[in-house]
Amino acid sequence: MQVHGHEVRGVDVDSETRCAHYGTDRDVVAIKFACCETYYPCFRCHEETADHDIEKWPLERRADPAVLCGACGTELATQEYMGVDACPDCGTDFNPACANHYHLYFEGVEETPDRR
Repeated sequence: MQVHGHEVRGVDVDSETRCAHYGTDRDVVAIKFACCETYYPCFRCHEETADHDIEKWPLERRADPAVLCGACGTELATQEYMGVDACPDCGTDFNPACANHYHLYFEGVEETPDRR
């Protein structure tokens, strides 16, 4: 699926990066995985559709774009994305529960208790 000019792979991906696993109004980000340099809405989409294991976004590449806002197409570096409530460009709210999964996407992040 093309989302704002970027390929986003996954299961039932919509025009704002929601997928079969996460489909609320606030689920509007896709994460780029280091293993394939490809955006996926979630780790489950990667597990189900990629033919390789997940490699987290490297700590030394925190300044590189690795998060896509599905609402406007802005690419954010992980350091810009983590801890914000909304896209800095369009103001669309992000799902705060996504922080529970940072450790699955980004190196150097420890698992946190579920905030849902």
